[in-house]
Amino acid sequence: MQYNPGWNSSSVNLLHVRAAGPGDSLHYVWSSIGAPAVLLVATQSPSSALRVNWTQLLSPSPAGAIWIDPPDSVVYSTAVVFTKLFEFSDAKPLGELFYPTYDLSKFSWDSLNHTLNHTALTAELSGVPATDPGGGFANGSLAFRVTAYEAGGRAGRLPSLLHTADSSQLEFVLAGVAPRGNSSRFVLEVATVEEAGAVRRLRSERSIDDEYTPTIFEVLSLVAEPQNGSSTLGFLQWKATAYGSRSPRREDGIRCRAQGLQAANWTLPVSSIVQAYFGESLGSTCTVSALNVSFGGEEGRPCPDLPRAPRRSVLLGFGQPPRDTFSPLVISITAVALGTPLAMLLLGSCLVLLARRRRYSEYEPIN
Repeated sequence: MQYNPGWNSSSVNLLHVRAAGPGDSLHYVWSSIGAPAVLLVATQSPSSALRVNWTQLLSPSPAGAIWIDPPDSVVYSTAVVFTKLFEFSDAKPLGELFYPTYDLSKFSWDSLNHTLNHTALTAELSGVPATDPGGGFANGSLAFRVTAYEAGGRAGRLPSLLHTADSSQLEFVLAGVAPRGNSSRFVLEVATVEEAGAVRRLRSERSIDDEYTPTIFEVLSLVAEPQNGSSTLGFLQWKATAYGSRSPRREDGIRCRAQGLQAANWTLPVSSIVQAYFGESLGSTCTVSALNVSFGGEEGRPCPDLPRAPRRSVLLGFGQPPRDTFSPLVISITAVALGTPLAMLLLGSCLVLLARRRRYSEYEPIN
């Protein structure tokens, strides 16, 4: 993990996380320059390196300021941008009422160097609006907590996402923000950038297994796939829930809904690392899609715990998203629960058949 590689100032944030394998390497570049974003690049070289032209990156025209060396080692690249935070109220009888939007590219972000933990491979990017006329962020903040992984496993806190060494976890935390309405709900806008030849699709998978995330039976995946193939290039994955406390428990669950993936007909915020890497192709050959994720209850039923500290965990990485399977404990319990009645039924049937085959006679045997 490198903070602002090649730059001594902490006035901006750029965190480079590099994972090296025997024949390839993965790069995650997190930044709050412009809107908060992460750039994901997979290469076929174990020694590929990130290069940053800081003078150009911080200029009004950052195109070409970020690249991977050697350039021909790159096999796949994508980006995820967190652009806006909406707040709206759907209280009756007024219906939906949208308040002025929080533009995340106009936030003031703290230095994540103070939260960087090289041992736990974690960092936190926290910010507030540069101007906040409504005072909603007077005692609150918006934070993105990043966790990198060296091996496969499962997160210790709910929703206990299963991860691999090719993925990282992002936790979105909205703490202490005062709502501007009595029944406010928040919506986070997320944009994805794909180069020519790849498309994003939203998948929903349901399972009866809620062992690791009780009462949640749905997993959503925003996958990137080649247009002429069935393999998966990258993914964002999350459970259909958020949590309303710092130490999430099952009863703190908040309904989290995705409102559909759509092609974005607007431009991304300027001076971002996305423009610095993709350059002119961002507005021509690249595909930009947007997804809104809301935090709250069902329609017309706002969640009273929402203003406290809603947090949502997202797993992002390369290749196929991890898939949960039944643990050996659940398999053993299921086998006993289903196998015991079946075994008793088979044993009873055998005893009945044996009893029917016995022959009885009224005559005494002749000696």
